[in-house]
Amino acid sequence: MRVAVKRKSVNFFPDSSRVVARYFMNGDLRTQNLLKRILPMTEVQVNQALEQTLREFSSRHRNISKIFFKHCNNIRGIIEKMQVDFEALSDERKMLIGSYCTMEYSLESAAFFNPSIIEDFDQSYLEKGEKRVILSFRATGEGHISSIVFRRGILDANNDLHLSKVGDYVDMAEISHKTLYDKSRFVKKLKEMRIPEKYTSSIMDNLPEKFEYYSFKNSVGMLLNNKDISSSRRIALEEMTWLVDSFYDIQFHKDSDLTERVIFPISESESRGIEDARFVRFTEDEQVKVYATYTAYNGHTILPKLVLTEDFYSFRIMPLHGNGARNKNLALFPAKIKGKYAMLSRIDGVNNYLMYSERTTLWNNPIMIQEPKYPWEFTQIGNCGSPLWTEKGWLIITHGVGPMRRYSIGASLMDLNDPSKEIGRLEEPILMPLEEERNGYVPNVVYSCGSLIHNKSLILPYAVSDYSSTYAVVDLEELFTALGE
Repeated sequence: MRVAVKRKSVNFFPDSSRVVARYFMNGDLRTQNLLKRILPMTEVQVNQALEQTLREFSSRHRNISKIFFKHCNNIRGIIEKMQVDFEALSDERKMLIGSYCTMEYSLESAAFFNPSIIEDFDQSYLEKGEKRVILSFRATGEGHISSIVFRRGILDANNDLHLSKVGDYVDMAEISHKTLYDKSRFVKKLKEMRIPEKYTSSIMDNLPEKFEYYSFKNSVGMLLNNKDISSSRRIALEEMTWLVDSFYDIQFHKDSDLTERVIFPISESESRGIEDARFVRFTEDEQVKVYATYTAYNGHTILPKLVLTEDFYSFRIMPLHGNGARNKNLALFPAKIKGKYAMLSRIDGVNNYLMYSERTTLWNNPIMIQEPKYPWEFTQIGNCGSPLWTEKGWLIITHGVGPMRRYSIGASLMDLNDPSKEIGRLEEPILMPLEEERNGYVPNVVYSCGSLIHNKSLILPYAVSDYSSTYAVVDLEELFTALGE
């Protein structure tokens, strides 16, 4: 039985006007040469150059002067190394120096795709049948660097989405790193990342059971400054720093709108992008939190990570551990099952797996629960976001890859008490790329990172050929009937 799908006319396209002021570092030597040109300028010349810059860019960013001060402070060490009294520099000169260490980056210029959707914390002042929702997207800009951005809207009684106004600015968060680390857990993760112990032991053996972030960074930094170390050891040490930098908190200003907040790659482990975040509302003892799993990519290695927030202002970022925390496609269940957290994964790149854990960050012993069954998914099967609780079972939206690497979206129904038991599975996809959806950054792809249930319907946001996004609606009863056949 083919399930009827109603595609909606709401579209999310890349927008090159959405820019963020990003730190720009051109290397120590070139920065020193730049400073040699700026420092001799008179205060009149400094004020004139700064005024021109502020006139051109202050309307494009919230508090651009604060950003310039921050970026100037980033090269304070280089300035003082040139025998310049940093504190004696005028505020105007610091801002001008900072402007040369700043660049605009267009977050959404290349693609706006792989959406997920969750119910907003705030459901006040709504009409009957309405639900306020938050959508997340993978936004990709120059160099194919991906970040997480958000939109907010209201689904009405007819399942039409009414979007809130998008804010005028784009804000990056303030960052704070975790201060203390557990040595034994850290060593286990190094082994999972297959970093040779012969390169790590010289650092780890000398650290206490609870070690500090800065002491670790300093120890590794001293070794990296040795130009005579082998390339293999240098890579291993750099990967160790990538791991320690992967634990951090970010905080957005309270005067920023949700649509203005961007989770941009911060640590080296995600320097080439934050990919395919799967957001989910998690309920435990009547307390609601929002988690998201995503893939950090540095150009060589992927690292599965977990995000936690309770207000969309503060976010905690943590790497995932264990032999099940590998590859892509991890998706957390929205509630515990028999007292344990549960997670879907695809550790071998082909099949669907299920894992249980006492902790949200440690995942071992994955159990295969699904493998490709129908021609449209013969290449691989995976999830399209966290499972949805229904009275009939866990509804899992899946993706399948078939001939010509065409991605389609399907669905399965799993037992509530034992999600390893499949109750039903669609023989045909819910969604396949229409003719007008086939062209994009990656042709012939429809893909989602999360859906929800509203007014007895499945609300399914999806990406169109890794370029833009839209959403579709499926009648839940019709879907259950098809899954029961």
